[in-house]
Amino acid sequence: MWVDKNKGYVTRFEVKAEFLSNYSIKIVGASRHQEYWIPAKDLSKLNSHIVGLIKVVEEFG
Repeated sequence: MWVDKNKGYVTRFEVKAEFLSNYSIKIVGASRHQEYWIPAKDLSKLNSHIVGLIKVVEEFG
């Protein structure tokens, strides 16, 4: 499979609140840029707590 390393995506999805309560919100740049930082070791847990579909909001590259 060919992968374009110059492509990026912005996605939106919902995650169960009880899972996110284990992590703090970080400010990235401006105060409007808030995100949860989920350690790589917890990504499979994050995936199992996604609710509904993942929506691609923007594509770059």
